Amino acid sequence: MMTVCQRHRDKGESMFVTTRPRLFAIAYRFLGDVGEAEDVVQETWLRWERADRSIVVNPPAFLAMITTRLALNVAQSARKRRETYAGPWLVEWGDSSAGLETAAEQHEAVDLAVRLLLEKLTPAERAAYILRKAFDYPYRRISEVLHLAEAHARQLVRRAHERLSSDRSRPVDATTRRQLVQAFLDAARTGDLGDLEGLLAADIPLRKTA
Repeated sequence: MMTVCQRHRDKGESMFVTTRPRLFAIAYRFLGDVGEAEDVVQETWLRWERADRSIVVNPPAFLAMITTRLALNVAQSARKRRETYAGPWLVEWGDSSAGLETAAEQHEAVDLAVRLLLEKLTPAERAAYILRKAFDYPYRRISEVLHLAEAHARQLVRRAHERLSSDRSRPVDATTRRQLVQAFLDAARTGDLGDLEGLLAADIPLRKTA
């Protein structure tokens, strides 16, 4: 005869198996590597086994949260802090039709990508890179938004590529980070990039003219 403990365990396993494809998709979206995504999902299972599932109100959301946080931990490791994160993340979440499963997952993912850009790039590099990589702006339009020459816009994006893979890092202002994350999410959701353009341009110091 099956005990209450066994039934509880079987129910927990069934829930995990049902949710597993989504968990893998979350992990892979962050990491872009099948093996690492599988490792994260396995670690999620181990934590799910140890968790007091009797107090979990929404198991799928709980599992997604664990997976997201584990994937973020991997993504934040030194060997993963390079352009291969900021670029694809921003491209994907700049497309409002591609979003993540939940607003919380989307916000955390964009927040991590934005923090990387703030740590690695100057305001001008960051602005040009976001407009080019996330929203596919032509260089001429970038030059108009940022009030600089088209050749300079190209140079900024190229320089951003190089600096994202470097070890350099600078302090991140929490207010600037929150504002940029929100502006990016609003632009991706509504398609209205006016506020994002204004925020990015405002961060670039004006050049003194002779």
